[in-house]
Amino acid sequence: MGFRFLTLIRPFMAIIPEVAAPDRKVAFNQKVLWTVITLLVFLVLSQVPLYGIMSSDSSDPLYWMRVILASNRGTLMEFGITPIITSGMIMQLLAGAQIISVDYSLREDRALFSGAQKLFAMLITFGSATVAVMTGQYGDPKSLGAGICLLLIIQLFVAGVIVILLDEMLQKGYGLGSGINLFIATNICEDIVWKSLSPLTVNNGKGPEFEGAIIAFFHLLFVRSNKFKAVFEALTRSPLPNLTNLVATVLVFAVVIYLQGFRVEIPIKSMRFRGHRAAYPVKLFYTSNMPIMLQSALASNVFMISQLLYRRFPDNLLVKMFGVWEPYQGSSQFFPTSGLTYYMTPPRSFINTLKDPIHFVFYVAYMLTACALLSRAWLDISGSGPRDVAKELKDQQTVIAGYRDTSMYKELKRIIPTAATVGGVIIGILSISADLLGAIGSGTGILLAVTIIYNYFETFAKEQAEMGALGVGGM
Repeated sequence: MGFRFLTLIRPFMAIIPEVAAPDRKVAFNQKVLWTVITLLVFLVLSQVPLYGIMSSDSSDPLYWMRVILASNRGTLMEFGITPIITSGMIMQLLAGAQIISVDYSLREDRALFSGAQKLFAMLITFGSATVAVMTGQYGDPKSLGAGICLLLIIQLFVAGVIVILLDEMLQKGYGLGSGINLFIATNICEDIVWKSLSPLTVNNGKGPEFEGAIIAFFHLLFVRSNKFKAVFEALTRSPLPNLTNLVATVLVFAVVIYLQGFRVEIPIKSMRFRGHRAAYPVKLFYTSNMPIMLQSALASNVFMISQLLYRRFPDNLLVKMFGVWEPYQGSSQFFPTSGLTYYMTPPRSFINTLKDPIHFVFYVAYMLTACALLSRAWLDISGSGPRDVAKELKDQQTVIAGYRDTSMYKELKRIIPTAATVGGVIIGILSISADLLGAIGSGTGILLAVTIIYNYFETFAKEQAEMGALGVGGM
């Protein structure tokens, strides 16, 4: 039996804020309402600027993580869902590796485990806010003064706690899905819509142009006398979003949705009810979007550490081998130009791939290997591996048709790890393809958005089916 770490959390349970579980099933229309309210609160937090900041024009250390963090720099959503994801992954890893002992069949253990996740998320929020303020991310702490520094930390901490409670509210059944998925999908879709329809104008030396790809297309058709050149410019303009980027985004959306339907259905039968048969579906994307999310989190942390080391020790040979960082095209944002981190970043375009094929080959190898390994690892961490599924079916007194109770594990071991590995590799290929095609929002972002939206679609369909069944039953 592992160390009963959760008993140390019990004294803190009284002070940890909690959303009470509903005492009855929440109606579907109320779930939709609470989901919309949660979304509106998130959007407001994403637009309200932090009071007291002097400057946020320096290189963004979280630039590589923004896509999976649902965060917006310089606002109350500075850290987004970082504390929740970090805390959840650490606790899942500890529980999966049996470093801490958790019995999910016990209500008290489930409550303590959830409380531990929230407590760690709150501590991570407070720690991150303190580090961000004291390292000068919003201005020199001496110039800001102790009062403003404290006020910035309080703002970030309170906003972080609100996000934690919003996520808990949805997960306890008041809304649809989870706050994490809702915020990620909203953040990515907002970015895609904005870059397609933004009415802001930008001057890159060729006169004012609209930022939004669709608006720019119609604007160019009206102002250019040569319509063919206007269409060509709308398709290929750079660095602003163009129609090719938009078409690539739609194409990746369509491919991912199509692949979501691929699955292997394992026939199962009940040992309690003779003649009752069903199918246990094993999807191609068995681990959903977790491989790309874990890979992105891993790479982002490596990038952040490398950038901080290079700023502190720019002449150190080992640090240079780790990554050399320079500002990109006169901007304040730093990007890797050589070293390990350079080969972990996607090529900026298809042209860059031809210019540096070695970079592309290393990046493809890294992405496919990382996604495949992380997908396999997530089976054991999340408790969705073949042994766990076999135990679940056995507890339900269900067996695979044509197999004895003792041989179920072998059949599941043949199918589930293969689906997880192949699904991870395909997700990696889709992410690389989206980046090469220049899809809006990056390959990682689009994959996260599509899988989350598809899961919401399945949730809606399930809720509607249940409502229909209740309606028929009540007639």
